[in-house]
Amino acid sequence: HPLLKIVNHALVDLPAPSNISAWWNFGSLLGLCLAAQLLTGIFLAMHYTADVSMAFSSVAHICRDVNYGWLLRNLHANGASFFFICIYLHIGRGLYYGSYLFKETWNIGVVLLLLIMMTAFVGYVLPWGQMSFWGATVITNLLSAVPYVGTTLVQWIWGGFSVDNATLTR
Repeated sequence: HPLLKIVNHALVDLPAPSNISAWWNFGSLLGLCLAAQLLTGIFLAMHYTADVSMAFSSVAHICRDVNYGWLLRNLHANGASFFFICIYLHIGRGLYYGSYLFKETWNIGVVLLLLIMMTAFVGYVLPWGQMSFWGATVITNLLSAVPYVGTTLVQWIWGGFSVDNATLTR
């Protein structure tokens, strides 16, 4: 049958080197984690309210009133950690096998890692609440270690000397 032939060529008769190991699974796990993050994030966004007076109540609503909302929230929160574990293991495999010698591929990977970290920062800072404000403060204050321009850089990112309100008002 033609469909079984496609599956056989894709999964069973996969042209792979004979020395492939379990370390090569993490690229596929990254795709699975990313798909899970997108799906759970979309479903959580359907019920989340970004208003300062309703944000905490909307998270409580998701956990208590939405069918399997507690599961969606936990999958989304813990999936982000698992996603970064898979990324670091994927990078470790690349370092071990000398993939950094492929300059173009490695540089694209570095750019993707930076984009992923920026996206994760935005996803961590955007929700309302004290934890996101704390995270934004700690992460952006790391920039103050940059010589000569660090303090100015932090003030530029925050839009002034101090921000004492919920993070979405920036």
